[in-house]
Amino acid sequence: MPESAPLPISVFIIAQNEADRIGAVIRAVRDLTDDLVVVDSGSTDGTQGLAESLGARVIHNPWPGYGPQKRFAEEQCRHPWLLNLDADEVVPRELAAEIRALFARGEPARSAWRFAIAEIFPGETKPHRWAYTLTPVRLYRLDAGRYSPSPVHDRVELKPGIEPGLLRERVHHFSVRSLGDQLIKLNRYSDQQADDLEARGVTIPSWRVFVELPGNFLKAYLGRRHFARGTYGFLTAMNYAISRHLRIAKHYERRRRAGAVLPPQDPG
Repeated sequence: MPESAPLPISVFIIAQNEADRIGAVIRAVRDLTDDLVVVDSGSTDGTQGLAESLGARVIHNPWPGYGPQKRFAEEQCRHPWLLNLDADEVVPRELAAEIRALFARGEPARSAWRFAIAEIFPGETKPHRWAYTLTPVRLYRLDAGRYSPSPVHDRVELKPGIEPGLLRERVHHFSVRSLGDQLIKLNRYSDQQADDLEARGVTIPSWRVFVELPGNFLKAYLGRRHFARGTYGFLTAMNYAISRHLRIAKHYERRRRAGAVLPPQDPG
């Protein structure tokens, strides 16, 4: 296969109001594919036009939640192999070359592949060497797995017996526009998490209200190594902890309201 030829993969991205970020994401992968799909849930900032100008096929679908939206996007793709990226995840040249090398001799050895997604904070041009990373499955055959239908859990569920491979290079994840924007996003996500807990009939004990914020601050600051980013890392760890606290607080509040006994109505 010529080095510049499109691969037999479809790239899909879900988006809403990502005009400031999605251009870099598309440019980084548009030579890998002849089927680049953007599923937009109602942008008002020109995301759709920008994506189309860069060669993407843009499809509108009202927001149903993370899993259902990605499952909808999977169904729009033309190739059996899928590469999923979020609208703030840029594939560096090294990872693009590694993906291309997988297909150099035909069908890859495995039907699903994981790669690391490394956070890049404002003021940084590349991931910190201690940057927190996730390694989800993002490159896979559609007949090997599908995205979970959960509205809040963003992951590919592989069929039994399928073991994914691991690529060496990392995606650059520009997840934080600003501290304020991050907090708005996390607050909105905590609403969806509370909805999900209610829909699944899950009850989290009330004592968690008192430990969720400090516990998750330590999880982000130490466990996710935000301390390596100095003051900014402290602030992003606080935002993460606040969002996790809000998830529990909203869940507790809903239970409290549902259990409240209404006063008798005055018939007069």
